[in-house]
Amino acid sequence: MPALILPLTEAALHLPPRGALIGLDLGTKTVGVAVSDPDRRLATGVETVARRAFTADAGRILALAQERRAVGIVLGLPINMDGSEGPRAQSTRAFARNLARLTELPIALWDERLSTAAVERDLIAADASRKKRAAVIDQHAAIFILQGALDRLSNMPK
Repeated sequence: MPALILPLTEAALHLPPRGALIGLDLGTKTVGVAVSDPDRRLATGVETVARRAFTADAGRILALAQERRAVGIVLGLPINMDGSEGPRAQSTRAFARNLARLTELPIALWDERLSTAAVERDLIAADASRKKRAAVIDQHAAIFILQGALDRLSNMPK
């Protein structure tokens, strides 16, 4: 049976009370991957997966989820500033549908508006070179997305 794909607050109802979550920032060339601790307090970077073909990309992501004993996936959904969904959001939803066929882990969609811009600003403030920023931006965006989702989950009524 394919995994559930739901907005974060609805997906939370299908998650066990404890267990790590995997966070994904889906780019056109790479996928940033982050993971939370089992208590879901802190997101940390895992790696940046170079996109090749969906099967290879999904295989690597699901292998990381298994290694980290993840109980769910948080996928950043790139919503436009006006709240509409454009081609990138449609592509992300298609990725989620395809990934859901390969796993039973619930997939939570989380608004990632401005995540990459915020991370880029932080990296520039930290005086990271353009080359260094390019190498880590997607992983840092995945951390930003997952941490935002963790913060939202911690503020939901139990």
